[in-house]
Amino acid sequence: MSENSNPVREEVRARYASVAVSVANEGRRSLLTETPAAGCCEPAAIDESLVFGSALYDDASTADLPGAALLASLGCGNPTAVADLQAGETVLDLGSGGGIDVLLSARRVGPTGFAYGLDMTDEMLDLARHNAAAAQAQNVQFLKGTIEEIPLGSGSVDVVISNCVINLSTDKPAVIGEMFRVLRPGGRVGVSDVVAENHLAPAQRAERGSHVGCIAGALSITEYKSLLAAAGFEQVGVTLTHGVTDGMHGAIVRAVKPAGAA
Repeated sequence: MSENSNPVREEVRARYASVAVSVANEGRRSLLTETPAAGCCEPAAIDESLVFGSALYDDASTADLPGAALLASLGCGNPTAVADLQAGETVLDLGSGGGIDVLLSARRVGPTGFAYGLDMTDEMLDLARHNAAAAQAQNVQFLKGTIEEIPLGSGSVDVVISNCVINLSTDKPAVIGEMFRVLRPGGRVGVSDVVAENHLAPAQRAERGSHVGCIAGALSITEYKSLLAAAGFEQVGVTLTHGVTDGMHGAIVRAVKPAGAA
């Protein structure tokens, strides 16, 4: 399937390109006045500032980051806080957006480590590279591509993180399979995402929000665990962190690639 033949993917690309352009050209006022383009969350009854974006990071960790990296933060958690990053590790952030999690990861792994960001949106990649330059981050690289086809070699990273992006994919088994492939044996996953309670059918999730709004495409807790296990992951866990809408939650997803995996 070509990139342009997936209408959901193109809708996601257009939405996040709009956010990147708003941040780059108009600054904070644009984000505050263009609510539909400003966050991952969609339902009007939700206070997005409480469940999505830069408010989910503590001030101490983001104090010296470029303002544009914070403004472009659209995620539903802080995966760098739960991935237990160590000096010298190589990290991959799926759907890296404006680069906030890549910059935080780069700082945690230090000069002997490295942080990759992967995004399919040119405008977000431009913004992320600008933010990395402003932060004087030397151990980062932003790659263009989709999370269903990661442009890195097998067994090339120690940790895969992501922040409210996997729910946007229309081929989640491919994403999880690619995560397993690029991880080194013993590597791990630390992902923030939106998940549904197990009793909600896909149609009920769609009633609560759109796919591009990070709601309709969310997996249930059991579905997430099953896909990770089917790909070969062990020590799989899904921990709910905060409510997003009725029956839907922000969550931390963890898993480990077995040390003996090929």
